[in-house]
Amino acid sequence: MADRDGPKGCLIIIGGHEDRDPSGERAILREVARHVRGGKLVLATVASHQPEGYFDEYQKAFADLDVGELVELYVEERSEAHDREKLSVLDDAAGVFFSGGDQLRITSQIGDTGIEAKVRRLYERGGVVAGTSAGASAMSETMLIKGTSRETHRIGDLHMAPGMGLVRDVIIDQHFAERGRFGRLIGAVAHNPRVLGMGIDEDTAAVMEGDTFRVIGSGAVYVVDGADVTYCNVAEARAECALSMHDVRVHVLSSGDCFDVKTRKPSRARS
Repeated sequence: MADRDGPKGCLIIIGGHEDRDPSGERAILREVARHVRGGKLVLATVASHQPEGYFDEYQKAFADLDVGELVELYVEERSEAHDREKLSVLDDAAGVFFSGGDQLRITSQIGDTGIEAKVRRLYERGGVVAGTSAGASAMSETMLIKGTSRETHRIGDLHMAPGMGLVRDVIIDQHFAERGRFGRLIGAVAHNPRVLGMGIDEDTAAVMEGDTFRVIGSGAVYVVDGADVTYCNVAEARAECALSMHDVRVHVLSSGDCFDVKTRKPSRARS
């Protein structure tokens, strides 16, 4: 998470399936466009194994939303992340939008490369970095990459990997209510209660500036806080055992609600 001396930009962390219908409200895409302010937006389709069609869909969705220029950035192989042609796509960009797919493709293809460095500098100087679905999960220091949905969490049924680290001390899950991922997010927090769990519904986003985020969109953002947990069996139970965790705090936030990740305090929706 950013502090006063940290990045000056904005993260728009989207739970997936945001409204892209040109005839719809497109609240989340409008928020992205508002931060781009008529500048250049880079659509990074790195997470997809087959990116065909993504650019055309987003080009139609952003067509009348005051984005000055929309350009695509795709990296097939990691070696391409150092190409001058690929790096030049990010020149003069006001924002980057990571589309969905597989979050491991994002980190494995651009992690610790010139592309990641340029994304980080864009964010630090005041640009916007948005990510939907896999693009959202990759923003955290540690990202969830696998775990059973719609079932009680089992101790050994969780896989995590390093993310881009644009937001610290938070682990992000997406398609949250729609895919029944509450159990696995609780399981992720059980591994280290210092970290807040953030579960984001589809067509919903957490807009983070500094230490605070506000919720936009049609669904909810769930924040799992394990700071006051009094008991957890994750260290001693067998892998097949169900998780036991006492005194977990959960906040449910909808459009307009805010949350300070430093103080771990929510605030009510603005009137």
